[in-house]
Amino acid sequence: EFLLFCQRNQKPCPILDVTDPGSPVPSITAPDADIRTDFPKYRVYKRGELADEVTDISSLWEDDMVGFLIGCSFTFEQALINNGIPVRHIEEKRNVPMYQTNIPCVPAGRFQGPMVVSMRPVPEEQAVRAVQVTSRFPAVHGGPVHIGSPETIGITDITTPDFGDAVTIKKGEVPV
Repeated sequence: EFLLFCQRNQKPCPILDVTDPGSPVPSITAPDADIRTDFPKYRVYKRGELADEVTDISSLWEDDMVGFLIGCSFTFEQALINNGIPVRHIEEKRNVPMYQTNIPCVPAGRFQGPMVVSMRPVPEEQAVRAVQVTSRFPAVHGGPVHIGSPETIGITDITTPDFGDAVTIKKGEVPV
């Protein structure tokens, strides 16, 4: 079901690799990696509730499990910086702000819900360039979902992200 969800929602859930059943090795993108041990932290959910945070999930791994590597917008941040576009959460040493929107994802079985977007404030005169730069990275979300007027996509308070940290939005900047 999750793979189908990602296929139906490629913008918010771009699949980079899927492991073979039972294998913890993402053979296409990171053939020397082990997804059970190589990330700094894992959140373990049981019956939809956060049960634990651990640094190794080897004891939880089963022979029929598969791993999914999903693209991340952090990938294009250096390209933004190289093009003179500020990346505020990096400047302020914070996590990128993320918001639930009113944009529905296409459901697949039990997987459903609204699209979550990350936001970067961009000087208005650089918004088009930001679109050009990020659009070169379709495997990691690509170009923006929305520019300006966050309330149009259901974000009622841009200063209070649902995930991550709030960042400063300066005069003359638009949320992207």
